[in-house]
Amino acid sequence: MTTKFSGVRVALGLGALLVCATQALAYGDATPGFYVEGGKALHGGADTDAWALGAVLPWSPGGAGVVNGRSFAWDLFASQWRAPHEAGDGRRNYVQLGAIATWRYRFDQGSSPWFAEAGIGGTVMNHVYRTPERSFSTAFQFTEVLGLGRSFGERGEHELSVRLQHVSNGGIKKPNPGANFVRLRYLYRF
Repeated sequence: MTTKFSGVRVALGLGALLVCATQALAYGDATPGFYVEGGKALHGGADTDAWALGAVLPWSPGGAGVVNGRSFAWDLFASQWRAPHEAGDGRRNYVQLGAIATWRYRFDQGSSPWFAEAGIGGTVMNHVYRTPERSFSTAFQFTEVLGLGRSFGERGEHELSVRLQHVSNGGIKKPNPGANFVRLRYLYRF
C-alpha cells in the first residue's frame, strides 16, 4: 500500500496546527514533561516493536494564553524499532530521532482530565527500515499522530494516552509503504 502525501497537505496541516494552537491550561499542560512510550506496528507479519523516550515542551504562538482547552507543544523523541532482518535471519534495531508539532484539545473547555491530540512532524533513522515484507526507500520520514488520553494526579502531572502513529516519506521516493503503530504513553509533567 503506497501512501501519497503531498507537500501542500503537509503545509496545510502544519498551518492548521499553528492557527489552532494556544498555550495550555489546567492539568499542567503548560509545563514540560518527559515520557516513555511503547508499541507495535500494525502492518501484517512485520512484528516490529517500537520504544521511545521523549520530552514535551509547551509553546504558545503569539503568547495567546489559554483558549477553550487548546494547547500546543513540541514533542521531541528518540525511539528504537526492533524488526525482523530483511534477510530473514534474526532481528535488526533501528534508532529514530524525531520532532512532532502537537495540538491538544482538552474536553469541557479545558476542565476535563480527558484530552485528544493530533500532530505532524519529521523523523530520521540510522538505517533505512527494511523487513522481509516491507521496505522504506529513505531514512527521513514524515510522521502524523492521533491520540486520546487522560491526566491524573493532584496537579494532573501524570498522563496515560493511546496513540496511533503513521510514518512514511510522503512520496518523495519510491517505494513508500509507510508503517502504522499503536503506542501506549506514560508522561510525567514537572
